[in-house]
Amino acid sequence: MTAMRFPAELRKWLAIGSGIGIEISGPHGSESLHITAVRVRPNRARTLARLDIPDFPHQPAGVWGADYAQFTRKASLRHVAAAVILPRQDVIVRQLHLPGVSNTDLAAAVQFQMEGLHPYPDDEVVASWSRLGHSPAVLVAIARRAAVERYATWFAEAGIKIGCFTCSAATIYSALRLFHPAPPSEILAASSSPDPGGHLELYGESPARPLFSASFDAAVDASRAAALACAELRIDPNNGPPIEPRPLDELLGAAPALPYAAALASACPRLSLALNLLPTSQRQASSRALWIPSAALGAMVLMLAGALAAFPSYENRKYVRSLQAEIAKIQPLARRAATLDHDAGIARRRTSQLDDFRRRAKSDMDVLAEMTRILPPPTWLNLLEINRSQVYIGGDTDQAAPLLKTIDASPLFESSEFSMPPIHTQTGETFRIRTNREAGR
Repeated sequence: MTAMRFPAELRKWLAIGSGIGIEISGPHGSESLHITAVRVRPNRARTLARLDIPDFPHQPAGVWGADYAQFTRKASLRHVAAAVILPRQDVIVRQLHLPGVSNTDLAAAVQFQMEGLHPYPDDEVVASWSRLGHSPAVLVAIARRAAVERYATWFAEAGIKIGCFTCSAATIYSALRLFHPAPPSEILAASSSPDPGGHLELYGESPARPLFSASFDAAVDASRAAALACAELRIDPNNGPPIEPRPLDELLGAAPALPYAAALASACPRLSLALNLLPTSQRQASSRALWIPSAALGAMVLMLAGALAAFPSYENRKYVRSLQAEIAKIQPLARRAATLDHDAGIARRRTSQLDDFRRRAKSDMDVLAEMTRILPPPTWLNLLEINRSQVYIGGDTDQAAPLLKTIDASPLFESSEFSMPPIHTQTGETFRIRTNREAGR
């Protein structure tokens, strides 16, 4: 699952659309909906309307569904499928570092590590993931299937079109890059105040960690939470002025920030992280007719780019043809040179083999002479077998045990041992010895 692969110049012109973002916040059982509608054009986004529905689980779905329908009619966005940010306590956000993993193998790599990313049985969770730009980092969101189905049922009963269930980290990351492909290298932002559930959310980015998202209990001091976030982001507080968390509303330029970021993802889904926890069968799409102006504009841009590129392309093809003609002239000489190199290599190998054979014969004669020197009478041999690495000898002597030390004392042999125990005879002992050749190592 990847997104945001368009070049920066093209992304600017593709940022066109209208969307609705919904943030679910608050403790379980008394959640509230914060809804924002936006219209996006290149380099800017304008908030059309806002709506808050407090404690919606305790209201009839038809009542707050009618409020939402009236809201979309006023904004002329009845055709738009909303993007929903699930409560932070319902989503587990993890980040994996997968260097060298291609997009085709990304799903298998994430699934391989999925069991260690959450504490629930695999059949009780829904997961989605997306690569962060062109980096090896992958953002993974995991939610319990029961929570996803509960929210999906409520929205279906209210008649609200939903395109995706996502998390705050994914929408903030996408919103920062919708109009500015290169945001600041170090970012640390916090929600303006703890949510009704008593949690303070921090978001950050740094060169060491492409994305950081965490929720802290309101009892934790804000400065302590910021210090923990800086440690996770590898931001050194001693290397420059201390970094204070910016309000998330100020960072995104809209308040409230999270439903605004979700609305941007709804308006420009192809320019946002493709992280969606809503089952595919329950996803709804905005009307495709709205893409007709964008498609026409894109076609005009492509035609203009093709016209501008036509002449250089023709010159390149002409230059390539001239190069190919020159290459064809010298190819016979190149093939002849390659043949000569090959024949020379064969001659060198054969010469080396002959030299090795000559040296091997002399080395074997040296072994025979050395055995004759170091094994004086009354020792005599009835077996002598020589190979490249070892020598096998057998015969009779008065005492076999000292022979091992005698043979190892020679510079030509080492690690001598009996291949069979010595056998006592009337005249002495019969032995079989195996020794390693020093030159054969």
